[in-house]
Amino acid sequence: MASGVAVTFAVRYLLVVLFFPFSALDKVLNFRGAVAQAREVAPAEGVARALILAGLAVEILMPLGILTGTADRLAALVMAGYCVVTALLWKRFWRPGDFWRAGESQARGLFWDFLKNLSLAGGFLLITLGGVTVGEFLAHPFASSHPYTQPQDIR
Repeated sequence: MASGVAVTFAVRYLLVVLFFPFSALDKVLNFRGAVAQAREVAPAEGVARALILAGLAVEILMPLGILTGTADRLAALVMAGYCVVTALLWKRFWRPGDFWRAGESQARGLFWDFLKNLSLAGGFLLITLGGVTVGEFLAHPFASSHPYTQPQDIR
């Protein structure tokens, strides 16, 4: 029984470890660099700072919700959206124009990062909708999936 809880926690941690602590810590330790990167899509300094601070809040609070099971379905939905938005804003593989070039290609590197973001979004959506319909989720968006309770016998 306790091993089931540990496995569930470990699997959920594998899903969020990229964000908490690593990406969040990188934003804290390299705040200026993060703001400079954000200025690629938001040229105004204030808007870029706000984007980084919002991202930092998402990368800390949502993984904690997923790990603790507190409104984890909603937290996972926010993380899925975050992954899609960051893919579209910062993994724009269509821009460099060297996707089909032989050898090194910036576009192909961005393409793989783009797909990884979408794959992470899919993993988060499994938590969001695992065992419930979209209607049930929308009726109770703050409900927990109760990840650390023992499942019923599935045989």
